[in-house]
Amino acid sequence: MTTKTRLYGDELAAFESELDALRVETLAQVGEADARHIRRMRGFVQGSAIAGRGLLMFGWGPVSWVAGVLALATAKIVENMEIGHNVMHGQYDWMNDPSLHSATYEWDIVCDGDHWRHSHNVEHHDHTNVIGKDHDFGYGMLRLSDQQRWKKATLLQPLWYALLAMNFQWGVAIHDIKIGRFLKGRMPRAEFRERMRPFLRKAGRQLFKDYVLFPALAFWQWPRVLLGNLAANLIRNLWTNAIIFCGHFTEQVQTYTPREVADETRGQWYLRQIQGSSNLEGSRLFHLLTGELSHQIEHHLFPDLPAPRYVQMAPRVREICARYGVHYNTGGFWKQYGGVLARIFRYALPPRRRLAPA
Repeated sequence: MTTKTRLYGDELAAFESELDALRVETLAQVGEADARHIRRMRGFVQGSAIAGRGLLMFGWGPVSWVAGVLALATAKIVENMEIGHNVMHGQYDWMNDPSLHSATYEWDIVCDGDHWRHSHNVEHHDHTNVIGKDHDFGYGMLRLSDQQRWKKATLLQPLWYALLAMNFQWGVAIHDIKIGRFLKGRMPRAEFRERMRPFLRKAGRQLFKDYVLFPALAFWQWPRVLLGNLAANLIRNLWTNAIIFCGHFTEQVQTYTPREVADETRGQWYLRQIQGSSNLEGSRLFHLLTGELSHQIEHHLFPDLPAPRYVQMAPRVREICARYGVHYNTGGFWKQYGGVLARIFRYALPPRRRLAPA
């Protein structure tokens, strides 16, 4: 694992100034091209979902079933990552389009939008990789740092991770409910019920749509549609989980304590975002299917800028990091995902005891 880079004084101020200038420069370029992109993506999602559900409902044989599953899974992935995630960050609020506004957008996933806006936009982005404050770090299930307590159950965390990956939308959905706090007696029952209400309402709508409504509309084809929807949701869960974990939990990612970030300046915040994130390298299609979260470093630096801008910002950010000696963690999918799995297995083991000096 690399060591943390710290900058001080004039060097830190210059580093901060360069990243601020890049943000201002890019923001000045945002306009009609970005609006066309997000509308085009919305049209693609609608077309892909119609094609997928049509193939599942009216197709015949395994080939059309597989094609339907892949089309529907693609629609769900792009809607969740390229549209839902980015819209709810406020990246397109400047368009003044109520259907693409961060305050009102509701995505195609069991997670309630308001819950996610709080747990992700506030708790995660404000406190990225600060142990005890960033509840996205390990999703309350995984030990991924020496600063987290090891328990005997931690030995099973590779299994917990596999279950989380297959059911990732549910892990995201219950994230802001804070079930652990309630079970430990740290949350009043009335508050817990209030937190559960929007989750149950949203999850009920999603379950009804995928596992009751569309199978019922297919009449005698209902088993084919039901299994197809299950498969599409599984693919979406596995893909989004892999991309999110590659951006946050590779072996090179740094963690922080609340004391380290006390009285943090903007330049120090930039340093934490860079060193607490990882990028993925790939084709333009690959970046689209990740919702541009393959540029996780740039997203953490500039979460409210339209995500397609990250690809043009990445070389500049990388060059700035190189000049200031800040590690810029990037690599191919399998390299980064291998690092994620290695971290999960490494921290599943009990910490090594330091030998007392002789």
